[in-house]
Amino acid sequence: MPMESPHSHVVGADPSRDLDALFVNAPLRDYGERPRVNDFTLPVLGMAYIATYAAKHGFNVGVLDAEALGLGISQTAQAINALSPRWVGFNLLAPTYEISATVAAGLDPNIKIMVGGHQAKAMPTEILSDPRMSRCEALVIGEGETRVAQLLDDHRTRADLPGVMWLDPIMRTPVTGGRLGNAHHLAPDIDALPFVDRRFLVQDPRTDNGRREANMVGARGCPYDCTFCGAAVSANPDVTIRTRSPHNILEEMDELRADGVTAFRFVDDLFLGARRVIRDMMAAFRSSQVGEWAVWDATGRINVLHREPDEVLDQLVANGLREVALGIESGSERMLSYVDKRITPDIARSVVRRLTERGINVKGYVIDGFPTETRSEIDATVRLVHDLWDMTDNLPGRFRASAFEYRPYPGTPDWTRLMATGKYSTAQLLNYSAVDLTSGGVDESMRERDEFNFSINMQLSDAPIPYIRDALVRLARAQFDRRAA
Repeated sequence: MPMESPHSHVVGADPSRDLDALFVNAPLRDYGERPRVNDFTLPVLGMAYIATYAAKHGFNVGVLDAEALGLGISQTAQAINALSPRWVGFNLLAPTYEISATVAAGLDPNIKIMVGGHQAKAMPTEILSDPRMSRCEALVIGEGETRVAQLLDDHRTRADLPGVMWLDPIMRTPVTGGRLGNAHHLAPDIDALPFVDRRFLVQDPRTDNGRREANMVGARGCPYDCTFCGAAVSANPDVTIRTRSPHNILEEMDELRADGVTAFRFVDDLFLGARRVIRDMMAAFRSSQVGEWAVWDATGRINVLHREPDEVLDQLVANGLREVALGIESGSERMLSYVDKRITPDIARSVVRRLTERGINVKGYVIDGFPTETRSEIDATVRLVHDLWDMTDNLPGRFRASAFEYRPYPGTPDWTRLMATGKYSTAQLLNYSAVDLTSGGVDESMRERDEFNFSINMQLSDAPIPYIRDALVRLARAQFDRRAA
């Protein structure tokens, strides 16, 4: 039986050349212990942007998406060592940090490490001081395209680059680079960045419901401050909120169309989350007749769509809108105020009804187990989801729910609020672990939720953890049964 090539898990790299950098998306859990039961995860667009930019500047880079491939911890480390890149880059997220650090500790000492992502931004000193990250040469805070390319060219330039940190080898204290004239690295012109090279994505484009579908980013940053969200504006003071021009977005869509793509998913927070963006994009879509050849999905804001008149929603339909993902979060007005959503359950009902009446599908995200949340407030969320199902049963568009267990993330307003109580330690709030709600993979209704089921296993709400998880399972099974019917 032939030996498996070390390049078999890597996408985008030229196997005939030495590898300058391998960008790694760590698995959400150790799939060496229990294989994943889901077969799809969202593409790592941010990592692909960085890889694309580096490749455009002559570097041989690849992406190892261990989550999409369902690799275990040891398998991921072995693959990196076999490839022996000059650099390995990790996208650090709170739930995957421990896995990333374990992988990093098992790498060949000749491989230099760089890290970025939400966790790197939220806890840079702790990460640089972690013995498992002792070979980290660069911690990049914020958008990394231009700075990563500079680091690959000569890592000694890190002293010139703003928002790049490392541990001083003598003092063993964190150092931050940055010289006058280099601030442009922190907010690169997103219209000037090359379009994502899809070679760096494992499952994008992909065929879904008879269409070839690709994911896209139309903007960076979010002006809202939802207390649980890593993208909250207060957690990202370094991010300049900006949107791509309609012409730039349409040009990428046309390029993908030439590859057979006729369905798009805009995954950023602003595409249907700001009135100006909605109106500018719909004018451009109408002028380019996008609705005649494409369908598209987007993330939206309930409070923004609530203020839009019916004619704007009609324009969305005419221009090809297929589904909107909405953060409904809770059926409790108190909890919605607590997390700063700026909506009420009745506003959510109204927006879902107006969209589905026009044949636009809605995916509603809800969270159970917010800090201080009671049993009755969790029950209110469950009732709201059932209300939305019942309300839309006979409408042209459908409503589907996606429910999560609450967990705190460093750097968010919630994290600050929880730490300020003095009741919790950092270690406790970072103690993420996978939760198997699939009964060992046999509960078909929970398979699509598998990789997202993780928890710190601490009761932050007034409702007990078993009560929270029972609500999640009941919603997931009801959603599965409705889709199968």
